[in-house]
Amino acid sequence: MAPATALSPRALADAAKAPLLAFNEKDWPKAKATITPDFIYDEVATGRKATGADATIEMWKGWAGAFPDAKGTIHSAHVADDGVVALELTWEGTHKGPLQMPNGTIAPTGKTIQVRATAIVELTGDKAKTQRHYFDMTTLLRQIGMGGGS
Repeated sequence: MAPATALSPRALADAAKAPLLAFNEKDWPKAKATITPDFIYDEVATGRKATGADATIEMWKGWAGAFPDAKGTIHSAHVADDGVVALELTWEGTHKGPLQMPNGTIAPTGKTIQVRATAIVELTGDKAKTQRHYFDMTTLLRQIGMGGGS
């Protein structure tokens, strides 16, 4: 459970959105400033987890290298009574660089993706402390030509 905070629901939602908005800008110092030093990023779709701000930024840089034009559009933010924020978003981008996955690297395909996602963000003050990122990996792989179906 997140510690009690004096931030308004809107301020909590803004703090939860800040790392994603910094990712959209590929502004890594800004992204790092929006998360705690001991931030935990849990990428549920890939099974990867990063502990610490530096490790998280490196993982995010990997996604930005694979999809240089990647952008997350936030559709809604839901603030729970305990201050945890659920974000609904859609990721879009073009696969122009190597995509590092737990079982190897996927070469660039030049294909575009549009993938729905949810991020559950726990905050400490006005910084994100954890983010559990759920996205549709099957759709992503299919859209870049790696998955089943036609």
